[in-house]
Amino acid sequence: VRLSDLPDGEIGRLVRLDGDRAFRRRLMELGLLPGTPVRVVRRAELGGVLELEVRRARLTVRASEAGLLFVAR
Repeated sequence: VRLSDLPDGEIGRLVRLDGDRAFRRRLMELGLLPGTPVRVVRRAELGGVLELEVRRARLTVRASEAGLLFVAR
């Protein structure tokens, strides 16, 4: 499933990153590597932003970017 489709509080294991090479590289530098558990902490009601927990760190990504990340529940 797409990371953007996970409900708040649920954890998924990152399976695949789509998008252009620079985008994938930036996310990998932030610790979003295949096999990494990712938890959706919450989403902003306005603005389309998701707060994620990855390797004990909090990151925010746009909902459109989260739609390019695929996770297994």
